[in-house]
Amino acid sequence: MARFDYIAVYILANRKNGTLYVGVTSDLITRMEQHRSGNGSVFTAKYKTWRLVYYEPYETMEPALAREKRLKFWKRQWKIDLIESVNPHWDDLALRLG
Repeated sequence: MARFDYIAVYILANRKNGTLYVGVTSDLITRMEQHRSGNGSVFTAKYKTWRLVYYEPYETMEPALAREKRLKFWKRQWKIDLIESVNPHWDDLALRLG
């Protein structure tokens, strides 16, 4: 499986308009594998938030962490609007990563 050389801020969901999880990682494919196996986080395992519905690439960790923090404090509807601006059907974008 190919690895990507960028950092990503990402949003997971368990279904359309369902539970959302915001995270950041330096290896999105590996992180998705961890979430799907139940080892990503207690929250994602509990709520089965394994569908990658949004991500943004960054070259360095500092702006990615700042963006993650901002997104975590956004209103839920703002996050939904962000997701739907690029992924209106809430497709699992991880399937396109490889």
